[in-house]
Amino acid sequence: MRELKVYIEVNGSQTPVGAIKGNDYRDAVFFYDDEYLSAGESAPISISLPFQKESFSPEQTRNYFESLLPEGFSRKAVADWIKADEKDYVTILSVLGKECLGAVKIVSGDFTSESAYERLSEKRIRELASEGATSSTQILMETHLSLTGATGKVGLYYDETNDKWFLPKGDAPSTHIVKQSHVRLKQIVLNEQLCVLAAKKLGIDTPESFIINKGDGNDELLFATRRYDRILSDEKYINGLRCPLRLHQEDFGQALSILPEKKYEKKPSMYMQKMFELIRNYSLNPLEDQRMLLRSIIFNYLIGNTDCHVKNYSLLYSADLKSKRLAPIYDLVATRVYKTTPEMSFYIGGELDIEKIDRMSFSKAADEIDMTGRMVLNIFDDVAEDFENALTSAAGELENIGFEQATALKNKILKSGGYKNIT
Repeated sequence: MRELKVYIEVNGSQTPVGAIKGNDYRDAVFFYDDEYLSAGESAPISISLPFQKESFSPEQTRNYFESLLPEGFSRKAVADWIKADEKDYVTILSVLGKECLGAVKIVSGDFTSESAYERLSEKRIRELASEGATSSTQILMETHLSLTGATGKVGLYYDETNDKWFLPKGDAPSTHIVKQSHVRLKQIVLNEQLCVLAAKKLGIDTPESFIINKGDGNDELLFATRRYDRILSDEKYINGLRCPLRLHQEDFGQALSILPEKKYEKKPSMYMQKMFELIRNYSLNPLEDQRMLLRSIIFNYLIGNTDCHVKNYSLLYSADLKSKRLAPIYDLVATRVYKTTPEMSFYIGGELDIEKIDRMSFSKAADEIDMTGRMVLNIFDDVAEDFENALTSAAGELENIGFEQATALKNKILKSGGYKNIT
């Protein structure tokens, strides 16, 4: 019988929550500790795992904890290195679970608070920018850090004052998620920064981000995003650096108990309806967050982001876990410029094909998301009318700092995304 202990950070303190227990990943179950259940100030770690004395089923357990792990090449590489079955999420969590998205920590054995930041050399940063997923996976192993998604990414600490990067060790939290370029999807770093800047100009809440250029011109780029689930503290320091506090978050897939392999809605399953119900039922400000969620979905449609699945939307918890809000919108990439699938990640007004979705498709979705048709169309028009100007302005800003290909990329987005369907 194997057991992994689960902790969560509450107001800066590590709190034991419960454990994952089983013979292997197929029968592993999660249960809350009695002490955590009886504590008046405690809260469930997920909407899909409400307080109960009984253990959750293997399926419920997997649906939440599986979603803490990386996907694709990084997952396979880690599994190979530790000689584990790629499906064995429990064993992989035992290696990578010390620093997850949000405030949950998975520990094999006794909890240790030992922590440090190790300076990342320029050589290693260049390797990360140029060597693809192999380098990022090696850093994942060194830092025992688990980041979701299929893109090569790592969690690092950034000392902004001195422009220095550090590897978090032990219990040390990261401040930024750093993504690599993609060998097949050219200019993807520039693509994401262009879309993020345009989204900000349209009033969409996005994390702070910037491009790290370690090559000549537009080669060897990294995309750095400040973690919105980390807040720098003046009360704790590690190696002379301010230590971040962890804020909890869960993506919509976890909250709705949807496995990563089902994050794309392939047959009508009411994903969009469920997303808005989640906000209405759990957000501290449901009206504002529903509008923001709709704006972000419209924006993803306009840029042609067919990879905006349910795991790319999250709920962010307060430091005491008592309240939740829609998290800043992330992973904004115009995927259609790469001639990827025309199918959106979930149905909009009964339609999945971006080439068949238009303004009225969003109006048809109004009943599904419990908004009036007039409100939906007003929000759609507000985003769409300023979309081209926002994208043009963002491209100009990037050109001014040396990314001369930004305008050409902007023009590709205007011709390949949903925007062309309404103009």
